[in-house]
Amino acid sequence: REMGRVIELPRSPKMGKLPPKRVPNSERRSREYLSPAEVDSMITAAKGVGRYGHRDATLILLAYRHAARVSELVAWRRDQVDLDQGLLHVNRLKNGTPSVHPLRGPEIRALRKLFREYPDSPYVFSTERGGPMTAATARKIVARAGELAGIGFPVQPHMLRHATGYYLASKGQDTRAIQAYMGHKNIQHTVRYTELSPERF
Repeated sequence: REMGRVIELPRSPKMGKLPPKRVPNSERRSREYLSPAEVDSMITAAKGVGRYGHRDATLILLAYRHAARVSELVAWRRDQVDLDQGLLHVNRLKNGTPSVHPLRGPEIRALRKLFREYPDSPYVFSTERGGPMTAATARKIVARAGELAGIGFPVQPHMLRHATGYYLASKGQDTRAIQAYMGHKNIQHTVRYTELSPERF
């Protein structure tokens, strides 16, 4: 202010440029989860593309089967996997509860092949140099598989986690069991799956 008057300073060219407004998920897609058939089609699509097809398909398979957040998925180490016993030690983020999940035949076979392809990496999902995959790379893998599979809306990794919850609820699994499997600290996060389950009706 100068003598009661407001003096406007010249604006820098960068000022006033706001980032693009985030489009709500509801406007981008009609739902936040995938069906088992859609997940299968994404796995098939990922398998047939590029040099890393098997790695990418295995990533989608395990993300779905074990309700993994993308940050959990890329942090998995081989010492969490027991192929002889068929077990996966799942550490959860966001104060989630860790648990031990069974590994079934398709997962064990996929992991054995993956470990042969990347024999020196301590991580389950790694780069060509053996380092950990980034979350951004995992997101690109899932998004590309969704496009190739013709899902019809943009797909991101957390939709695979939701797909697990809805699948378990649709099979009539107990809410507490779903909570434990997904590592939810608060059961209210689990209830959303049972609320949309057709088993209720």
